[in-house]
Amino acid sequence: MAVTTRVTTTTCAYCGVGCTLELHTVGERVYKVTSPIDAVVNRGNLCVKGRFGYDYIHHHGRLTRPLVRRGGQPGARRGTPEYGTLEPASWDEALDLIAARLGAIKAAHGPDAIGAFSSAKCTNEENYLFQKWVRACIGTHNVDHCSRLCHASSVTAVNMAIGSLAMTNSIGELRSEIDCLLVTGSNTTENHPIIALEMKAALARGAKLILVDPREIELARFATYHLQQRSGTDTAVFNAMAHVIIAEGLWNQGFVDTRTENFSALADSVKDCTPEWAEAISGVPADAIRGAARLYAGSSASGIFWGMGISQHHNGTETALTLANLALLCGHMGRPGTGLNPLRGQNNVQGAGDMGCLPNLLPGYAPARSEAELERVGSLWGVRLSRRPGLTATELTEAMGEGKVHGLYVMGENPLLTDPNLNHTRACFQELEFLAVQDIFLTETAEWADVVLPTAAFAEKEGTFTNTERRVQRVRQAVPMPGEARLDWQILCDLSARMGYPMRYDSPAEILAEIGRCVPDYAGITWERLERGPGIQWPCPSADHAGTRFLFADSFPRGRGKLHPVRYQPPAEPTDEAYPFILTTGRVLFHWHGGVISRRSEGLEAIAPEALVEIHPTDAAQLGITDAGWVRVASRRGEVRAKAQLTERTLPGTIFMTFHYAEAAANLLTIDRLDPLAKIPEFKVCAVRLEPGA
Repeated sequence: MAVTTRVTTTTCAYCGVGCTLELHTVGERVYKVTSPIDAVVNRGNLCVKGRFGYDYIHHHGRLTRPLVRRGGQPGARRGTPEYGTLEPASWDEALDLIAARLGAIKAAHGPDAIGAFSSAKCTNEENYLFQKWVRACIGTHNVDHCSRLCHASSVTAVNMAIGSLAMTNSIGELRSEIDCLLVTGSNTTENHPIIALEMKAALARGAKLILVDPREIELARFATYHLQQRSGTDTAVFNAMAHVIIAEGLWNQGFVDTRTENFSALADSVKDCTPEWAEAISGVPADAIRGAARLYAGSSASGIFWGMGISQHHNGTETALTLANLALLCGHMGRPGTGLNPLRGQNNVQGAGDMGCLPNLLPGYAPARSEAELERVGSLWGVRLSRRPGLTATELTEAMGEGKVHGLYVMGENPLLTDPNLNHTRACFQELEFLAVQDIFLTETAEWADVVLPTAAFAEKEGTFTNTERRVQRVRQAVPMPGEARLDWQILCDLSARMGYPMRYDSPAEILAEIGRCVPDYAGITWERLERGPGIQWPCPSADHAGTRFLFADSFPRGRGKLHPVRYQPPAEPTDEAYPFILTTGRVLFHWHGGVISRRSEGLEAIAPEALVEIHPTDAAQLGITDAGWVRVASRRGEVRAKAQLTERTLPGTIFMTFHYAEAAANLLTIDRLDPLAKIPEFKVCAVRLEPGA
């Protein structure tokens, strides 16, 4: 009998690059993944996760039935055996229970006693309905997503500087239009490998690379300048570059005069920020800072690319502002090959923000404090929206611990692994009256829930994702959902109807049409157009608009770009005699985020099955730590044990850990000090001590 195979074109569900995938299926299983050579984002290339990390969708641990907690003892604390066990239930029982419990909390304490986390793994359509349900049905702006833990400070800073909330330029410009790349806080070859290929193509044709990173990552081999700063000293380095650019007259006076404001204040603020001053703080040689500043300013098209090594600090907004200062000073904005380009983490974190899954912003980044915008969106949804401000994800966690937030609904996120200072986070979650989780696996967070709902993976659904370059692309179903799992958007509609606010849609296409009416930048992005082409980059205000490859050729949304003086601040937690090492965290090539999906891919898990602690050989020798030997890492908040990996990639006095592994959760160690503007935690620097042995 002939075997029938099918090929379904869709979009990758790992990082924010948005690679085009071809899912090859036999029956109800994906058996191979390829990519077309003419794919506009990735040109047929795929990283190891995109090409081989798809088998998690068939993992035996997939949730297939709703679960409800039963048998708990009175007064038992969440997360203990006495709290009861999760047992199979019908959809009606599970949804009725959620509706009743959330309704009771709302009646007793008001709508702001409920919080909700949406998912950067879900589609635009699902995220749009999620925040609509929270705002229109529950009646609160307490909705947030994982951007709060990755690029919230980047978004805040770029908005302050130019009025934008996204990457300004396009991935494709790297190959042919950029002359100088400034890459900082991004281990691009491991976190965004396909963008790294485009970077290498740029370098092969003669572009230059300035790398600012405390680790000797792979890109260091290609760098004209590798400024290897001490963790947490980024603003000193970038202020010193601005000092050189101004002192040596390298700034673009025409651009500064016509398109920026506040130059004098910036010039005064960096007057004493000499390269020698920065060297004393950061350890980067003064001459290297001068050379990097001259190269960035003097190139015809310089673009800045950064990741969470910049954003995940207690002063992340200010650090990102120093990058914006460089771009505005030199006029490297509004042209191909230039711009401010935060590389977004998860596959649809850009889209979740676009859809309004933020407490202070409605869909399309309309301010939630604007009476006119509240009236406009409320009129579209047929409700009067709350005028009370919402809480960010990090603020919601604190509010749980304080007894101010009683109920939480989580769609596709895992805060009990990915939040900082996990022991404190767990204590806050224990104070919740009610927790519901909607996911594809029984995550660490789902294990603590009162109700768990099984949902669809990316290969089982239809919709759209928006990648890091603002490109909206189609997601297509290749295989059926397992067991009784249901689509996220249908779950939300069913739950909302039970809570008194019907949301009726026949398809994701119908939801996208409403998004176009709610979000002006999506107005011209239709299901039909996406079916015909390779995706559309917003802003796309009308059906005859082609989309926008790069932003701000003539003006900025805020009028003039604003230069911001930034004062250097040291890390929130300095090292001392008791905790003499700096811990910084990040990812490895073979896993993603909290490991929920990548660690359920057999091949990826076989290659990278355990957490490792990168330690400089000099430090290891002094402590008696051997390569592959067990080491205990402790901070003021917790401790973990993992195997040592001795390497000179990391500076002496600094160790590096990933946060993929629940059994060695780095976030038991990290500090929950927040950026005051973006409310993002300082994941990238905290003080720890090391001890050999298990």
